[in-house]
Amino acid sequence: MSGYEAGFLDVEVELPVAQQPVIHLDYTHFSVLLDPARRLAAVTAVNIAGAELVEVKRGSTWRLDTRAAQEEQAGAELYARNDLDRGHLVRRRDPVWGDDAKQANSDTFVYTNAAPQAAKFNQSKELWVGLEDHVLAFAGANRLRLSVFTGPVFRPDDALYRGVRIPRMFWKIAAWTVLVDGTAQLRSAGFVVDQSPLLEDIDLRELLSGNPPPLGPFRTFQVPVERIAELTALSIDQLVDADRYQPAPAAQAGGTQGDWHELAASDDIEL
Repeated sequence: MSGYEAGFLDVEVELPVAQQPVIHLDYTHFSVLLDPARRLAAVTAVNIAGAELVEVKRGSTWRLDTRAAQEEQAGAELYARNDLDRGHLVRRRDPVWGDDAKQANSDTFVYTNAAPQAAKFNQSKELWVGLEDHVLAFAGANRLRLSVFTGPVFRPDDALYRGVRIPRMFWKIAAWTVLVDGTAQLRSAGFVVDQSPLLEDIDLRELLSGNPPPLGPFRTFQVPVERIAELTALSIDQLVDADRYQPAPAAQAGGTQGDWHELAASDDIEL
């Protein structure tokens, strides 16, 4: 398995570095940094060759990765008999390109690439899923190549359910290159999806009944990549420096949350 390649773009882009202990697992065209304490991926990193993507039938079954201990990954028991979805962190079609497309498709169905997400989504889910497509189209002059990093925002107060704390937010950073005066320069864009419930929707009786914690409708935001570094404590200085998103001055004056731009459609994305 080749795993994520730092040299996939015209500029070397290294994997984010986590502060906590992680297990590095390579798959076909992507890698996972598994947090064994949280039993979920802290980071996924995938190389997308947009011009080489192929259609492969979904048909695969979720499975544990035998390279990590069973107690270090959240498996089928987390998702049984409830409304939690096994959400792909590396989107199923993203690594499905080249001669290894079928293997890449199968590799995305490993539990180390899954995260618990609300089963019912609003319009924002479609927006979240399509972010890579939008950035690929924008980066068309660069042979349609992207590197995409995705993961949960781990908080100590995330609700505990069946031995796993359920993340309320997920982040994504897309990276590509552009030619400036004949020299390749890195560009990046950062996004956060929030599935936190509205406070009035929380029923404390549900939290005490053994049911999964309540999750709200997904809301998708474009945020400065620096905010993702703050939320996750990941070392991603290279991606922070490559970010060209400029929040409006009024938003910047609003503090840490003021520069989160809620997205209603792909046309709202600033690249």
